[in-house]
Amino acid sequence: MAIGELARAKINLTLEVLGRRADGYHDLESLVTFADVHDVVTLDPGTEGRVTVAGPFAHDIGGENLLIRTLMLLRSAEPRLTLGSVNLEKNLPVAAGLGGGSADAAALLRAVRVANVNYAAQIPWHDIAAKLGADVPVCLESRPALMRGVGELLTPVARLPEANAVIINPRQPLPTSDVFKALGATVLASAPRQPPLPPELPRLPDLIDYMRARGNDLERPAARLLPAIGEIKAALAAQPGCLLAAMSGSGPTCFGIFADQARARLAADRIAGAHSGWWVKPTVLQGS
Repeated sequence: MAIGELARAKINLTLEVLGRRADGYHDLESLVTFADVHDVVTLDPGTEGRVTVAGPFAHDIGGENLLIRTLMLLRSAEPRLTLGSVNLEKNLPVAAGLGGGSADAAALLRAVRVANVNYAAQIPWHDIAAKLGADVPVCLESRPALMRGVGELLTPVARLPEANAVIINPRQPLPTSDVFKALGATVLASAPRQPPLPPELPRLPDLIDYMRARGNDLERPAARLLPAIGEIKAALAAQPGCLLAAMSGSGPTCFGIFADQARARLAADRIAGAHSGWWVKPTVLQGS
């Protein structure tokens, strides 16, 4: 029986870059949640092992599909695992700051775990996720968390409000490596601080205040590389009921948090009508 898993869009509510490490990676602190827009990964256990891709953004995937590498790492970890063919329904933009490829790989890990209950306890799922990419561990859990290190250190967030939002991508990819290069972070002189856990954020105003105080360190360099980011944020901020407009991850996808679902949907309709080339989705951001 085929096993389907949702690969939900990752949203960085905040993102602080603490510095560049000696190995070239960056230490981060990021409050992450997930939206209810998603790709769909389907595993057909025991079949020939092909990876197929369909959906509106299928043709935008460049280079090796991360799902192929995921299958290779799983085979190396435990040759007795039942794997199979994988189909990806690619609904999320590529190189968008939404962790789409990472969410796809994480969804495949979860599907394989379901298909192999006898071996699940023996597989280092988190370690495999970390080898696949910085965002894969948090996408594997697919719940609100404080992410730090290069993404491998996760602390669940006890209380986070659900939020109505609008997500917008200009349909222009922005490679993460380009944004970090433009940031030009300084080399860490010592081990990064242990961040305090976010305070409990039970109400939407509490979350908005927390986000305003921290922001996203990658937003300014990303906007220099792709001015459409500023246009999207301005379009969101101009809509009635928008409490905050921000960029997710390394961009270029931006999101606006709205006071209620009706105003989020109205804003999405207005912006989509005025900017037919943009990918615009009303959504709900997960709470805890």
